Amino acid sequence: MAFVLVPVSAFASDNEAVTYFTLENGMDVVVVEDHRAPVVQQMVWYRAGSADEPKGSSGVAHFLEHLLFKATDKLESGEFSATVSANGGRDNAFTSYDFTAYHQRVAADRLELMMEMESDRMKNIRLTPENIETERDVILEERNQRTENSPGALFNEQLKAAQYLNHRYGTPIIGWKHEMEQLDLQDALSFYGLYYSPNNAILVVSGDVRPDEVKALAEKYYGAIPANPDLPERLRTEEPPQTAERRLLFRDARVAQPYVSRSYLAPERDTGAQEQAAALTILSEILGGGTTSYLTEKLQFDRQIATYTGAFYDGTALDDTTFDLVVVPTAGTSLQDAEDALDETLTAFLQEGVDAEQLDRIKLQIRAEQIYARDNADQVASRYGRALAIGLTVSDVQDWPKILEAVSAEDIMQAAAAVFDRRASVTGWLMKEGAAQ
Repeated sequence: MAFVLVPVSAFASDNEAVTYFTLENGMDVVVVEDHRAPVVQQMVWYRAGSADEPKGSSGVAHFLEHLLFKATDKLESGEFSATVSANGGRDNAFTSYDFTAYHQRVAADRLELMMEMESDRMKNIRLTPENIETERDVILEERNQRTENSPGALFNEQLKAAQYLNHRYGTPIIGWKHEMEQLDLQDALSFYGLYYSPNNAILVVSGDVRPDEVKALAEKYYGAIPANPDLPERLRTEEPPQTAERRLLFRDARVAQPYVSRSYLAPERDTGAQEQAAALTILSEILGGGTTSYLTEKLQFDRQIATYTGAFYDGTALDDTTFDLVVVPTAGTSLQDAEDALDETLTAFLQEGVDAEQLDRIKLQIRAEQIYARDNADQVASRYGRALAIGLTVSDVQDWPKILEAVSAEDIMQAAAAVFDRRASVTGWLMKEGAAQ
């Protein structure tokens, strides 16, 4: 199958100049042109994250991310990042539930060098038992620093595990410690061999580039790598109907500030059907998007029982995600009183509905943020790569601003009524050890 350059900017004139094509081996390529500065961002996204790991090997996706900075058939261990740095650039990588991404930001005339090195480690990493032992210690120390040393992180890990009854989103991205300790060379190579192939990858190049130049380089370096004919269909275990609300108390002597957290199972963005996710995105801004939000006004200013309130939703996921609420009570306010006040406020919101002026203000703010985001090549590339990695299309990304703009007050209230189902919720209290319940 030959590839064809398809400019999609005509579909949404207010968006970036984007070109999309697919190499013969199945690798998707997105080019976002921005000629204001002579720099370029290359990102390679693999449709494989922690939720794709085999049972019992939690953390292997993140472990492998670390190992890709070791030696390949052409580069010695550490030489990849050293070369990027020597050419005036910077590089990094990250792992999520649904994808793993590697990126470099360099001068535009260094793009070919970046493609040569990135395509090399797509298939040619050279691991040793010493690499495994050393890097396993590194990720265990990372877990110690980011999770074990943080009561809030441990609390959130337990909340997530309670939210998902049958889905891998309930397993931490970094992994459960006892399983991380057992990760070995075969675990890493099996995950690498199965998922690290061009037909499971997305190349996003943004910045001072031309589509035809990117096409030629992509075909030269990535196009020469054969597709994996054994790439499995991306199937996930599904959540059963959630019919019982869950509660948990997390006590830790290190807790300085107790708080209440509530999560609800919520739908994600789906290709061609992003309207409900758009309504939930704006709902999170209405309820917890800063000092003018509904929760802040009611709980911090009017009743003065909270020092902080928040509402969070990110629909960029392959499967059902969560809508989250947080209330940090003032000194002297119990967690029970804070939770009761949260429930009373949500009930009042569902009765009162959306304030038209606030909705207009939030939409204006979202439009401004989208315009400013175009000045950051990293953010632009990330927006497209993240979307394609979870099954959305370039057109879905381009349509997203218009879908957000079209959200009505009625859409938001319907989404709120659907998502605030206590049977699909988890409520947690983060408490100091020894505190009364």
